[in-house]
Amino acid sequence: MTDARATEGSARAAPGQPESATTTGAARAAAALIALIAFTGVAVQFSVVYRTSGSVTATIWALLAYFTITTNLLVAFLFGWIALRGGVRELAWLLAGTALSILLVGVVYEVLLSSLYHLSGAAAFSNVLVHRLTPVLVPLYWLAFAPKGRLASRDPLLWGVYPLAYLAYALARGQLAGVYAYPFIDVAHLGWARTALNVALITLGYLIVGWALVLLDRRLAPRSEGPAPGKTFILL
Repeated sequence: MTDARATEGSARAAPGQPESATTTGAARAAAALIALIAFTGVAVQFSVVYRTSGSVTATIWALLAYFTITTNLLVAFLFGWIALRGGVRELAWLLAGTALSILLVGVVYEVLLSSLYHLSGAAAFSNVLVHRLTPVLVPLYWLAFAPKGRLASRDPLLWGVYPLAYLAYALARGQLAGVYAYPFIDVAHLGWARTALNVALITLGYLIVGWALVLLDRRLAPRSEGPAPGKTFILL
């Protein structure tokens, strides 16, 4: 008689089977689509900037000033890896953190930046991909395919290392070059006090959404698994 659990197919690894083998065809196909969208958005933006700069080095340097670009590159490489190698279960923690960061990209753009720019042509196309599509698709992918019940209350603090590291880099770069990537961190125009307030508000929003993600992860976790050791949710 066949064990009924065998009908789960690739959804759960058999004993001794690599975790990456549990990534379904649908999960890989969706990851490939998201990676393609992120890569395309960055590549089109590269071509737009290159037309002005005429230098590959200058174009790369200009693009790496933006959290939007670095985060979409993270999305592209992470989801490209999942599409080619699988590993959704193994990469669940990184996937959740990436979802939170790209969601930050989308929310900050819509709330603070969208009214400041009037784009057309290739620039407008790239803008839709990196500011509106990936910030929606990545969290949906996490919701649909990532295993649940693996996140801890400290995880938003750990995920926050990346945007805070970017902030330090962006402020240092702005001080040296005299040009800041985003108007809400433009110390030369706003001053340090107003810039610090903007950063504090964005950080607070990031952490609140991060803890909401952890709570959702807990709510969607299979009851049979329960919280992993050391993963009990406690607000710090």
